Amino acid sequence: MRALPPGDIVLYGLSLVAIAAQAMTAALAAGRRSMDWVGVCLLGSITALGGGTIRDVLLGHYPLLWVENPSYLALTGLAAFVTILVARLVHRLNLAFLVLDAIGLVVFTMAGCDVAWQMNEPLTIVIVSGMITGCAGGVLRDILCNDVPLLFRSELYASVSVVTGLFYATAFGLKLNDETWTTLTFVLGLSFRLLAIRYKWQMPKFVFNEDGR
Repeated sequence: MRALPPGDIVLYGLSLVAIAAQAMTAALAAGRRSMDWVGVCLLGSITALGGGTIRDVLLGHYPLLWVENPSYLALTGLAAFVTILVARLVHRLNLAFLVLDAIGLVVFTMAGCDVAWQMNEPLTIVIVSGMITGCAGGVLRDILCNDVPLLFRSELYASVSVVTGLFYATAFGLKLNDETWTTLTFVLGLSFRLLAIRYKWQMPKFVFNEDGR
């Protein structure tokens, strides 16, 4: 995450929801690994802010969001802690995990595209910036939980980020209304990811055996 266009209130609001959502996915993942409460909150912060941190370091975009606004650290920690308290009351946690992760993927992708665009980067870098912001936090979460990242094992994931970024970036060139286009992009990206989960849409897999078959 990073600074957002001052007129785009919708994206700002969604970004707060996405930060909390990603922290909650981390808490659920940490719970499966029986981490202590401090570990859960720390993992929540890494997951929610890690993608934006990696993007900013690669683009040379400083100060980092959580350095400039330490309140985001409090938000991620609080969201993770609340998840500890309510997790046992929530049924079908796997579905909740996937929905929350999808929200984070889509919103972080849009925010990442915003940052690169404001730095006058070419379209390719804008899309890659969005993909890093959307995907990297979840990858860090899964690696730290000793899981194969969703990016590499689940239904369409990085592809959702690319499509979302391309659709969102269209508004930059066409000078479209920020709030309307942000809402449309969010609905498109989230629907795409949830449909991919529901119908198990996947990219072709590369399978190679030692006998060459």
